[in-house]
Amino acid sequence: METKANNYYGALQQPIGSGFDAASTAMDVIKGIDLSGKTAIVTGGYAGIGVETVKALVAAGAAVYVPARNPEKATKNLTGIPNVTVLEMDLMDPASINAFADQFLALHKPLHLLINNAGVMLTPLRRDARGYESQFSTNHLGHFQLTARLWPALKNANGARVVNVSSWGHHMAPLDLDDPNFEHQPYDPSAAYARAKTANILFTVELDKRAQAAGIRSYSLHPGAIAGTDLGRDLSHETLSAFGIYNEDGSFRHDPYNGYKNLEEGASTTVWCATSPKLANIGGVYCDDTEVAPLDKEWKGYNPEKFVMTKGVTPEAVDAENAQKLWALSEQLTGIKFAVE
Repeated sequence: METKANNYYGALQQPIGSGFDAASTAMDVIKGIDLSGKTAIVTGGYAGIGVETVKALVAAGAAVYVPARNPEKATKNLTGIPNVTVLEMDLMDPASINAFADQFLALHKPLHLLINNAGVMLTPLRRDARGYESQFSTNHLGHFQLTARLWPALKNANGARVVNVSSWGHHMAPLDLDDPNFEHQPYDPSAAYARAKTANILFTVELDKRAQAAGIRSYSLHPGAIAGTDLGRDLSHETLSAFGIYNEDGSFRHDPYNGYKNLEEGASTTVWCATSPKLANIGGVYCDDTEVAPLDKEWKGYNPEKFVMTKGVTPEAVDAENAQKLWALSEQLTGIKFAVE
């Protein structure tokens, strides 16, 4: 298979004419797409935009597996959606990830779509059993391990995609490869979230470069600022208000062209990255508003007093050296040699 160009330094970060926009929904995107006989895994597929993602994939004919820390809650939330299987998994528990992967691999099914959608946001300082900070552990390291363990099934699909749900929040702080778990500096929930979301993008860049020769492409994305999810479970109304989520009367701000979306719109970019034929020969890119995003060359740094949700991806988040270093660090911290071959 011919190896395509990589997205180091944002080389491929330019719109490609998707035919959709910020107000498109997951069901808009999935029209005309046939996923019959395809298998997908959607982490966090039982809440928020994860449910809408699952609905769209099932509507196109896919069989979807949803790993869940709380299988009972997941089963309840997914009631009425056919062709969905819930299995237990906790992204902060390496043994749990291995157990889920072993269970799935034992089915001997090719994995066509791996959607790393689950995440936590701006949480108080928590650590997993290894001492790793929870946002980095859940949002990045857990998904790195899961992707590595599911590699045989992805490879067997002969054309799989890995979609990593990131966030505009990557703008809020650069990655700290020397102290990713806040062992030598005061804990900052916003910085921890930003670093984890930057890690999602860098992982995508490096995974796509390494994996495309095996027919596997990877994408990252910002779904939009969405109030109706579990992501902000640890956040106060005041904190969410600072991000412009609410109108003055306290109602949810629905303004998709300025980044504030409902659940159906929020899932559209994920589904587009997972299924669009227009992405057949491009990968490693960060997307938003159901399109490949531009490089945010004008970004001057995060100012919480003057919050503006700019468009695009920061140069730091698609930096080749950072992507390579993060891969090595992730292997070190998880103890997994992710040999893409």
